[in-house]
Amino acid sequence: MDLPVLVIDGAEFSDFDGFAREFSKLLAGHTWSGNLDAFNDILRGGFGTPEGRWVLRWRHSERSRAALGYAATIDRLEGLLRTAHPSNRAAIRARIERARLSAGPTLFDELVEIINDNDVVLDLH
Repeated sequence: MDLPVLVIDGAEFSDFDGFAREFSKLLAGHTWSGNLDAFNDILRGGFGTPEGRWVLRWRHSERSRAALGYAATIDRLEGLLRTAHPSNRAAIRARIERARLSAGPTLFDELVEIINDNDVVLDLH
């Protein structure tokens, strides 16, 4: 049996907000705001994504890898820092410093990890 295939196109966005908009196109009647915990939930099904195993085909993924690299990671973490609970700020600052050194996972890496942690076959093109 063929798995359902949903497609996003990295040529359609150049930042994380654009990724959220592109991914939201896959969600029937739902909009994803960019929260990574919610992204994880959406991938499990029931929010416009198929129930069970499915394929996420990511066209122009190398372009996305660059767009969601360390600069995008720093921007996102700095945004999170502004609203973070005081007990979480030191950890976020440490992640920002690592990203400034081009160390640790990028935003692209985090998205791929979340996808791979679910019952989704990631097909990077």
